[in-house]
Amino acid sequence: MLKKYVNAWFILFLLITVVGCNRDSDMSSSSKKTHNSSEESITPLQNRSNSNQKVNITKASYIKQEKTQNGKTIYTTKYPASIAVVVNKKIYLPKNYVPKNLIYPNTSFIFKEKVEKRKLRKEAAVALEKMFAAAKKDKIYLSGVSGYRSEATQTAVFNRYVKRDGYEKAITYSAIPGTSEHQTGLAIDVSGSTGKCAAASCFANTKEAKWLDRNSANFGYIVRYPKGKEHVTGYKYEPWHLRYVGPDIAKDMKKRNLTLEEYYGIFPIIK
Repeated sequence: MLKKYVNAWFILFLLITVVGCNRDSDMSSSSKKTHNSSEESITPLQNRSNSNQKVNITKASYIKQEKTQNGKTIYTTKYPASIAVVVNKKIYLPKNYVPKNLIYPNTSFIFKEKVEKRKLRKEAAVALEKMFAAAKKDKIYLSGVSGYRSEATQTAVFNRYVKRDGYEKAITYSAIPGTSEHQTGLAIDVSGSTGKCAAASCFANTKEAKWLDRNSANFGYIVRYPKGKEHVTGYKYEPWHLRYVGPDIAKDMKKRNLTLEEYYGIFPIIK
């Protein structure tokens, strides 16, 4: 009789344990979903790489709209620090935004001074060092031309181009202050070690440009303004302008021949 009671209690104990474990498992799964949801809200751009849906950017969760004094609508990214942040002619960075982790990459530049434009965000700087080292093994010698650029510096650069070529021409190759990828600390202009054809159309025909086109994605960099995509990016072809987005995104974009706007469904550019 005692043996029957012991067996009964043992079976009941097992049932309670199994139910409890299942419940804990469900709660853990639920907690994980909530955590992932939280990550999505923090860095939405980094978690949409497999989405084929186009986004109504005016209602996207990572863009806010603001009216200026003249009634013009300005679109500003809410996530300027995201590795995958989209900045273009219509999507601004927050006013006077400065990335936190700017460092000097241990790579060659076409100038010697340790000035602002030699800096990059740490993630991009480390990747640049690896890319330059790999290029050197292939007997391709690269140098940086211009990395980080503050909003104040971009204002001076842009105004100089407007004075020289006029506003309409200047905006085809230079960013309006507040919309420059250089300000994110994730973009850099690159040339050969001699500086020949630096930031010039003739760079497209160099062995350095061809190496970068084939290999930069392996190090997380994309040619941000590719040939034939001017109607999407709003800029002319710039084989020297590289943007760090991380290896996974860069390789996928390269494979699918997409710009950053197309990759995230921000197409066409907001009118």
